Amino acid sequence: MARNRHLSRRFELDPGSSLRGATRLLAYGGMTLSLSPLQLGLLPLHRRASFLLPRLYHRLTCRILGIDVEMRGMPSPRHPTLFVANHGSYLDIPILGSLITGAFVAKSEVAGWPMFGWLSKMQRTVFVDRRRHTTHRQRDSLQRQLELGDDLILFPEGTSNDGNRVLPFRSALFSVAEREVAGQPLTVQPVSVAYVGLGALPMGHRHRPYLAWYGDMTLGGHLWNFVRLPRVRVVVEFHPVVTIADFGSRKALAQHCYDKVSGGVSAALAGRSDG
Repeated sequence: MARNRHLSRRFELDPGSSLRGATRLLAYGGMTLSLSPLQLGLLPLHRRASFLLPRLYHRLTCRILGIDVEMRGMPSPRHPTLFVANHGSYLDIPILGSLITGAFVAKSEVAGWPMFGWLSKMQRTVFVDRRRHTTHRQRDSLQRQLELGDDLILFPEGTSNDGNRVLPFRSALFSVAEREVAGQPLTVQPVSVAYVGLGALPMGHRHRPYLAWYGDMTLGGHLWNFVRLPRVRVVVEFHPVVTIADFGSRKALAQHCYDKVSGGVSAALAGRSDG
């Protein structure tokens, strides 16, 4: 018992391996530079292929950065589907992107971020202004993408958080589910993302800021701290699909998705399945 406490304290004080961090960043940069020209060529030529290559890219990113993903349940086979997930970090992007062939929905500011904005555009990310008076424009932008048959990945919390809880979902972001696509209600699937382990240890409250990116954390500093760490274990749970027709309103749909996602996160952090 005393030895375990000693190892835990040592781990918390250990800033990680700089050699590991530099190796990961070099490998990630080389992979990105190698695949980017191919993706740029696919964007105007083949819509479906332009989504398949990013999925491979995200899988390789997870492997390079030391992220082990455990998938529970199955992604919806229906197209289009609106996947609704909690959001704790930019790391959610490669994790979900490795499992789902689709486009992300991101706040408009992301388009101007160094490197990440450019990478987002290459995956046909839909950028939206999340101010309340622009709800109709958000809906129209998402509707156009869905009518093309593209799956979308939405983070309805509106911002990332510390990973210890799921913030309430903004029902305005579910307005696109009020419209039918090809004469059918839009398929919506709640998805839980939980960071459960770091190295050989379970993920504790004190460790989560190494992964969650929120508040006034700088992106570069946070990324450098992360890439030096041991391998990370993540549980992604796909819950049963629903439509707005099952609930009658977007607020009720948003609450159902919140309940499923927050329940899945809590269950994974506690080491059990939400069923």
